[in-house]
Amino acid sequence: QVQLVESGGGLVQPGGSLRLSCAASGSIFSINFMGWYRQNPGKERELVATITSGGNTNYADSVKGRFAISRDNAANTFYLQMNSLKPEDTAVYYCNAIVQTGWGKVDRRYWGQGTQVTVSS
Repeated sequence: QVQLVESGGGLVQPGGSLRLSCAASGSIFSINFMGWYRQNPGKERELVATITSGGNTNYADSVKGRFAISRDNAANTFYLQMNSLKPEDTAVYYCNAIVQTGWGKVDRRYWGQGTQVTVSS
């Protein structure tokens, strides 16, 4: 079983920064995809940023230039650095990873439980 645990959320003023972490644990052969999503009540879950096993990154237009996704392969951890935060960034943020649990096993998508980010003055 694979578990993803987020940390780093909280309350921050507009213009401030937060760094979210997502640590994967369990039976991990490889992590082939990592991503961050966010969701506010009444809205659909939004893809924020992704990073592939090769290090290629993509971002939603709303966060380009402000957010950065990265990974630490040795620690099975990936991050979302959020700068110049705006009130509209307020959401529950979820990490996601496609994990292969063993050689020859089918990849599966796993989700973290979510961490609240609130941007308010």
